[in-house]
Amino acid sequence: MTSSTSEPGTPASRQLLTRRNLIASTGLVAAAVSAAPLLGRGTAEAAVAAACPPGTTAPVPPPAKGPAIPKSGYLVEEIGDRVFWLTDGLYQMIFMTTAEGVVAVDAPPTIGHNILRAIATVTKSHVTHAVYSHHHADHTGAMILYQGARFYAQSEVAGLLRQTRDPNRPLPAITFDDQLTVHAGEDRVELAYRGPNHSPGNIFTYLPAQRVLMLVDVVFPGWVPFAYLAESQNIPGWLEAPAQALGYPFHTFIGGHLTRLGTRNDVVIQQEYVADLKAQAASAIDTFNVADVYKSVDPTNPWAIFRGYLDGVAAQAANAVVPRWIDRLGGADVYTLPNAYQLVESLRIDYGHLGPFGIHP
Repeated sequence: MTSSTSEPGTPASRQLLTRRNLIASTGLVAAAVSAAPLLGRGTAEAAVAAACPPGTTAPVPPPAKGPAIPKSGYLVEEIGDRVFWLTDGLYQMIFMTTAEGVVAVDAPPTIGHNILRAIATVTKSHVTHAVYSHHHADHTGAMILYQGARFYAQSEVAGLLRQTRDPNRPLPAITFDDQLTVHAGEDRVELAYRGPNHSPGNIFTYLPAQRVLMLVDVVFPGWVPFAYLAESQNIPGWLEAPAQALGYPFHTFIGGHLTRLGTRNDVVIQQEYVADLKAQAASAIDTFNVADVYKSVDPTNPWAIFRGYLDGVAAQAANAVVPRWIDRLGGADVYTLPNAYQLVESLRIDYGHLGPFGIHP
C-alpha cells in the first residue's frame, strides 16, 4: 500500500498499486531485461525492484494472513495435545511437553529468548530433547539456549555443524541416517530423512499422536516460496518433497516461516503454483527469442549474452504466472521472478531441458 505523504528522497506522489496495474507492471521485468544487460541474480532482483518498488507491492491476499502477534513479540498456541506452535510472524518452531521434559524442534534466533519465555508460560519443565530440522542458522541459531538438552540431528547436519563451528549451534549427541524415533516418556517424535531437498539433512518431523508434521523451507502456507525456491540446494528433491509430505496422515503442517499454520490443502496449493511456474519456465526456454538479447548486450561477451538469455526466459515465465496467483498467494509479485529463474536453471542443468543450447545438429 502507498502512504498519502511522500517519504524523504522519494517522488512526491506514487501510484497506488492495484492488481490491475500490478499485472501491467510485470511487463517492466521483460522491459528491464531487454533494455540493459542485467545479469544473473542481480538481474532478477533488479527487475523485481523495478516492478515492485517499496510501498507498492500487491495487497496481501486473505489466504496469506495469520493471527496477530502480541506485543510480547511472539505467539504461542496449543495445536495438539501438549504440542505448541511458536512464532514471531516470520519464523516458526514447535515444542511438546512430556513426562520427561520438553521436546523442542528448532530455535529461530529471531524468536531467541522468547522461546524460553513461551515455554515457561505452559510448563515448569525445561527442554530435555532438542531436534535440528536442518543446519541453517536462521532456524537453529539459538539452539544454545537449550542448556542441558540432548541434541538430535540427521548425520549430514551433524557434519555441516562440525564444519561451520558455530558456538550457538551445539553438536548433536544423537545422529541418524534415515529414521529415528525420539521417545520422551510415552510420547513419540518420528524423524525421517528422505533425501536432499532444501538442504542436506533437512528432515520430516512427525508427531503421530497429534498428527502434526513439520518440514522446513519446503512449503510456505499462504505464500509463494522464498527467493530462488527457498535457496534450495537440490531442486529435484525440493520439488518431490511436498508429495512426500502428503504421504503422512497429518492434519497440521508447520513450514518454519511466515504468518500461519498450514493444512494439507496448503501443500497441494504450493504444488499447483510450482507446477504452473515449471510449465511456463519450460515453455519460455522453448520460445524465448534469443536474438532479442543481442540488441542490448555486448555481442562479443558470451557471459552477457547467456545471462541475458536466462534473465529473459525467467521474466517471460514469471509474467505468465503472476496474474494467476496474485490473489491466491502472498508475495507472488515479489518472488515469482527469482523462483522462475531457479526453475529455468534446474530445468536446464538437472533435467536436460536445454532449449537453444541443446545438442547442436
